[in-house]
Amino acid sequence: MEACAGSHFLGRVLREQGHEVRLMPAQYVKPYVKTNKNDYIDAEAIAEAVGRPRMRFVPIKSDEQLDMQSMHRARERWVRNRTALLNQIRGLLLERGITIRKGRRHAEGALPTILEDAEANLTGMMRQLLGRLTSELKQLEVQIAEIDAMIAGKADDQEACQRLMGIPGIGPITATAIVSAVGNGTEFRKGRGFSAWLGLTPAEYSTGGKQKLLGISKRGNGYLRKLLVHGARAVLQFRDKQSPGLRAWLGQLVSRAHRNVVTIALANKIARMAWAILAKGETYRPPSMANNMEAAAPQLVA
Repeated sequence: MEACAGSHFLGRVLREQGHEVRLMPAQYVKPYVKTNKNDYIDAEAIAEAVGRPRMRFVPIKSDEQLDMQSMHRARERWVRNRTALLNQIRGLLLERGITIRKGRRHAEGALPTILEDAEANLTGMMRQLLGRLTSELKQLEVQIAEIDAMIAGKADDQEACQRLMGIPGIGPITATAIVSAVGNGTEFRKGRGFSAWLGLTPAEYSTGGKQKLLGISKRGNGYLRKLLVHGARAVLQFRDKQSPGLRAWLGQLVSRAHRNVVTIALANKIARMAWAILAKGETYRPPSMANNMEAAAPQLVA
């Protein structure tokens, strides 16, 4: 079957009845659709695609994995709503000549002062509106904090998540997101395949025997990619607190390439380490050599 809404439930039901179930990403089935889409042509395309020797399959997720993914999707929607709300508040205040520094903490700290300032260029109706928007913002903060606590609790209960959180740049949110998305990661033969599925490898456009690499491909799971990139950015920002080997390796990369390029490269390494930990049952070992990039990098990937 195609991996779509309800496919994991149907896959478990059919497996309990003795069938062998395989789920395929819809984008890998689409090239085999001959003409206009209908149920018969879709079934024909699925039957043809499943026989391809290099077809990739999606493992059927357990109820626990689906529960965790549901929590992440709800959290992501609340975070988007919070960002949209803050941008709206900032825009409404700007029309009244009041500016707020970028950043959620700055906005949250400035709003009470603005509402209490009698000399601010705000009408009574505008103050009432800002009060309601501020209350909505506080409610979103409470919801996000509560679901973060739930996710952290789940991460503490899962041994795989505990091992993942040993990697610099991976916390409870990223660890649970990875486990809920890929399980033990065995559907990927190598860490490179997992990183490519996340879209963290360069897109290639080569012709005439000349290799040309573009930006990252941005394929696969955009949510996981975003979490890993944010984690890599945090590691770079606080690289002075990392192990000597990792700190030296990052320092050499930063001296040779743009910071954004280094961030993506580090996110790629983190993704490969996460795959090795899940698929091979390993634990993270910080690079031990402080001044040797070639010695530090293989340990980082392993």
